[in-house]
Amino acid sequence: MIGPWISVYARGMGIPTEPIGSIPRSPELLAAMADHAAGRIGDDDLTAAQDAAVADTITRLEQIGCPVLVDGEQSKPSFATYPLHGLDALAGDGAVIPFADGHTRQLPRLTAGPFRYGQHAATYLRAALGHTGLPVKQAVIAPSALSLLYPADGIGDYPRKAFIDDLIAEAEADIRGCLDAGAHVVQLDFTEGRLSLKLDPSGGLLEQFVDLNNQVLERFSDAERARIGVHTCPGGDQDSTHSADVDYAGLLPKLFALRAGNFYVQLASEPDRGRVLDIIAAHLPAEAKIFVGVTDPIDPRVETPEEVRDRVLEAARHLPVDRLGTCDDCGFSPFADDTSTSRETAFAKIAARVQGTALAAESLGA
Repeated sequence: MIGPWISVYARGMGIPTEPIGSIPRSPELLAAMADHAAGRIGDDDLTAAQDAAVADTITRLEQIGCPVLVDGEQSKPSFATYPLHGLDALAGDGAVIPFADGHTRQLPRLTAGPFRYGQHAATYLRAALGHTGLPVKQAVIAPSALSLLYPADGIGDYPRKAFIDDLIAEAEADIRGCLDAGAHVVQLDFTEGRLSLKLDPSGGLLEQFVDLNNQVLERFSDAERARIGVHTCPGGDQDSTHSADVDYAGLLPKLFALRAGNFYVQLASEPDRGRVLDIIAAHLPAEAKIFVGVTDPIDPRVETPEEVRDRVLEAARHLPVDRLGTCDDCGFSPFADDTSTSRETAFAKIAARVQGTALAAESLGA
């Protein structure tokens, strides 16, 4: 099994390693975003700045030796809200997500149907593929997160069932568009999974989320699902999280019921990694690949390659090496205005992940 898996990765690495998605926006892009918001530059100038930031991100990832690239989400307003770009039927008073340091993020509220994506992720993917010949991964928002747009008191002429049907169709189109455009893998960002257990400790909301996401995943073939993954983390933003205090034991068994071929699990920042690895090993779905987080994006200290190597070797004591990969715990800047981590720190941590994974593969003879 491991031979074919290696063959799709450049640089001869025997354990696959992938980014999660976002990288802090370049200073030039941040300046252009501020100028655009203030009306000092137009849409074309902003688009040019976004494209330059994508090109720079991809070039730097290639120079680090990343076998799988991302565009760093340089053009997205956030990992969660890109499908809402250009939509009018939204109000600003949607669900509020509190973080441990006291800051919050607020989703919009849908005010009318039918629900359609204003932007699909394949647009970002095609732009990224224009800058490289290496494999490119594309992150998309899980439909379970977008289900939170629908108000609790409903929309008179647009029942929730109609909204869910529209959401499932749009989420399928988002994923399928990326697969058809040539994504190496499509990753569903499912940070609301762990958060759901904080909102509803009974697990009922989590079960609803898993069921909704599976209604989308079941529309794909086994071969297609092998190129679809799910990412879970406690929601890193501005050096804080929204659900790191929620026990993984309540999430992971249900997470692995998702019909995906790859799982990206935040692990580096967990206080008891061995316990989490035991839970993963006990519930690992047949044939699924597990990418464990080996760098912590909200820790300002840059891990050494040797630390990363040791974290991979720890994971290999619990999980089959031929189904093991590495990733960063989370994206580095999931919202465009998050400047808590510098661009240089992010690239240094990614370099440590790539180098440390290679060291671990050498030690394991992978």
